[in-house]
Amino acid sequence: MFGLDFGFSVLLLLCLFCVCAFEFINGFHDTANAVATVIYTNSMKPWHAVLLSGILNGLGVFVGGTTVAMGIINMLPVETLVDQVTVHSLGMVAAILLTAIFWNLGTWLLSIPASSSHTLVGAILGVGIAYSLLPGTGEAAVNWHKAGEVGLSLLISPLFGFVLALSLMSLLSMLFRRSENLFRSPEGDAPPPTWIRCVLISTCGLVSFSHGSNDGQKGIGLMMLILIGIVPAKFALDDRIPKENLTVTVRAVEESFQSAVADPAAAPFREVLEAAKEPITELMSIATSDSESGVAPQSPAFEIRKSILLIRNQTKQLAAIGEIEKTPSVKAFYKNCEALKKHTDYSPTWVIVLIALSLGVGTMIGWKRIVVTIGEKIGKTHLTYAQGASAEIVAASTIAASTYLGLPVSTTHVLSSGIAGSMFASGGVRNLERSMITKILMAWVLTFPVCVTMSGTLFLLFRYLFG
Repeated sequence: MFGLDFGFSVLLLLCLFCVCAFEFINGFHDTANAVATVIYTNSMKPWHAVLLSGILNGLGVFVGGTTVAMGIINMLPVETLVDQVTVHSLGMVAAILLTAIFWNLGTWLLSIPASSSHTLVGAILGVGIAYSLLPGTGEAAVNWHKAGEVGLSLLISPLFGFVLALSLMSLLSMLFRRSENLFRSPEGDAPPPTWIRCVLISTCGLVSFSHGSNDGQKGIGLMMLILIGIVPAKFALDDRIPKENLTVTVRAVEESFQSAVADPAAAPFREVLEAAKEPITELMSIATSDSESGVAPQSPAFEIRKSILLIRNQTKQLAAIGEIEKTPSVKAFYKNCEALKKHTDYSPTWVIVLIALSLGVGTMIGWKRIVVTIGEKIGKTHLTYAQGASAEIVAASTIAASTYLGLPVSTTHVLSSGIAGSMFASGGVRNLERSMITKILMAWVLTFPVCVTMSGTLFLLFRYLFG
């Protein structure tokens, strides 16, 4: 397989299986977020809802792109990502995967809604922190800026879900105060009125699709880490793009760099530009040649990827300095450097298919535990049509916005907090089931420290045993 010997082929297959297992568990763990409302309002039969959710989750993976996947990967610093020792890469990914699977499976068995995003982010941070404890690494082993962005997204999203669902319920109360059907609970097995049923089924589909487009990318990111770590010659760069295109882009980067360095107006950016000089020189030497084709046919893909990541790591700081628009030479250099990412920020179609199938099939299995919690145990009264629609609309819009911004978000926390907000709007604190709310909050609080500690410990253990 990919030119590997038998041992590494088995190891690669095992690692890929673990990523699929993570997404499979993610599917049945998070299914409840989409289907609980349509099931508990009698809008759809359970298996019909789960089947629809599974298909749309898988479809969402195909449409979602790779922005969130790259955001997850980039939480680890470039120094960690360009460590070409295969055992080190495998130890890193194994620690992340084992931690994520353990926590997701454990909270599912306890019927507690928990965030796969929180779990994965905590595991990645744990590895980064552990890496910083190794000799010669230091604080650079944790990309705190990116971690801060992701952490803020995960922190704000459930609060946003609660407040927005509360506001939406209040708005519905004012606009449809005479529509008693909207604010009542289902009677027996009778379905809701047709228009309400259409709204609930549509929002269920939107949450499922949004969940796939966001959460599916996390599995894509993990799988790419494995492929690049074990088979760098094949997957470090997108081989679907002709090497001639890379040569053209690299030369454009080098020319614009020289223009920026020579520009007196670029003085505020001088320090960052100088830091980018070495990886640009290295990239020029390995990605171009004087051959007739202009391409070095045996260019080591991983070394090219390493140089690209180092360059982009420096040029990101140009935008952070500010006023880049006022310096055309620096802006042109930045734009050319950003064009390099199409060679590194990608995923093969078969990877997307595997993740989509794992998430979609997982969605159709093991869904009932969390569905009961979402539908029955967050509030003290039965879910009304308005409450279900409000929570689903909030969840779908929040997840879609986060995917557009390239940030991971907790589907579980957004929707469960949306349910809580809609229940609060209908009866205040007395309408919330405090014991379950406490359990969900405890899982929310404990996820980070548990996953950081476990993944960091596993990573250091693997480095000690196999490094």
